[in-house]
Amino acid sequence: MPVAANSIKFGTDGWRGVIGDEFTFERLALVAPVAAKVLHNTYFSTVGSKTIVVGYDRRFMAEDFAMAVADAVTAIGFDVLLSETYAPTPAFSWAAKELNALGALVITASHNPGLYLGLKVKGSFGGSVPPEVTKEIETLLFEGVPTVATPGKKEKFDPWPSYTTALKAKVDITKIQAAIASGKLTLIADVMHGAAAGGLAKLLGEGVQEINSDRDPLFEGGAPEPLPKYLSRLFEVIKKHRETDKSGLTVGLVFDGDCDRIAAVDGEGNFLSSQILIPILIDHLTQRRNFTGEIVKTVSGSDLIPRVAALHNLELFETPVGYKYIADRMLAAHVLLGGEESGGIGYGSHIPERDALLSALYVLEAIVESGLDLSDYYRSLQEQTKFTSAYDRIDLPLASMEVRSRLLQQLQTQPLKEIAGKAVIDCQTIDGYKFRLADHSWLMIRFSGTEPVLRLYCEASTLEQVHQTLAWAKNWAE
Repeated sequence: MPVAANSIKFGTDGWRGVIGDEFTFERLALVAPVAAKVLHNTYFSTVGSKTIVVGYDRRFMAEDFAMAVADAVTAIGFDVLLSETYAPTPAFSWAAKELNALGALVITASHNPGLYLGLKVKGSFGGSVPPEVTKEIETLLFEGVPTVATPGKKEKFDPWPSYTTALKAKVDITKIQAAIASGKLTLIADVMHGAAAGGLAKLLGEGVQEINSDRDPLFEGGAPEPLPKYLSRLFEVIKKHRETDKSGLTVGLVFDGDCDRIAAVDGEGNFLSSQILIPILIDHLTQRRNFTGEIVKTVSGSDLIPRVAALHNLELFETPVGYKYIADRMLAAHVLLGGEESGGIGYGSHIPERDALLSALYVLEAIVESGLDLSDYYRSLQEQTKFTSAYDRIDLPLASMEVRSRLLQQLQTQPLKEIAGKAVIDCQTIDGYKFRLADHSWLMIRFSGTEPVLRLYCEASTLEQVHQTLAWAKNWAE
């Protein structure tokens, strides 16, 4: 049995680990060819190809790890298209579909801190492979690396041109460009030192103000995750802009490390997660683009999402957390939009993959065509649905995986009957534990699949109630 096989476990979207500890060249040289073999087993009958796309983001030594993947995969007989530059993960998913490849292997750790790197596995259809595929990869790791007599070919390619051309065709680029050029819209993009850098400029041309665009593998000591605690510079830039220019609309768009998650900041400096953006996008795409189809949300999504779906007579489907579950549904049904609380949003008119740059274009189109600041747009949806809520989330570091196991056992053997003084009326266990309370609020307790971290989610009628419930949950966990 290969020594490293036990240490390679796939989470909600790929395998990740600390560079030099769990994530090493040795382990990557084991998992990459096995992943390639499983992609061949799964998708060759559909595409008839032996080509695999290999890409990477801007993390520490990402291009070196990508080269190691390419070498390991060509060594067992597959042809590789290796990216000549960093790019968003969805650009590699698009390339897999557009170039009729077996799939894509992408070196990225997404939103994790700078110490981490990882491998995402994408299928030939242009999205995250389903759980049974990653399970097969884990199983075959114990058989070791397959061998062949004739190695494959390796070629370089630029993933950006085809990808940006596809995105431009999906929105009214001219209208957005005109709004920026005339000063009716000020756009500030925080790319968080990640793979989104230069992306909006490639799509929209001049007028995009980009911040945090230099390569910083340590992400200023934080993480490239679109959360308020990492966005102090964006808040400051928007505040200074509004002090000197109160005309027109202003929006800040935020992208995670590999550009598959998005968040926004409105003209007044308010942070807007995908819990707010998803309802806006559903409304915009149905009202102004006449899109139809099912809405897919993860179990941690806002209760406003089903209400806006109902407003437009759209069916709703709920999945566990992890975009691969949404992608699986998008392959099986006619889906308008699939979105998750953490910022991943994808569209049935594109590929079954979360795509932050496409979401950014749709958000900009919604602002320009409605003439509304994002928060005003959101309030109008609350009024139409007669539903007002606040939401927040805490990621609580745990001392060890043993502590994680102890808390999980406690939830299983001692079910919570009351939370923050409110009776529990229902518990949903599709992913973690989602408790619905007597006042119609909810608390969700879920464990990270890749780190000793407890994720606490809450939606309630006021932000004060949200914070009270999260404080209770934090005390319970500690």
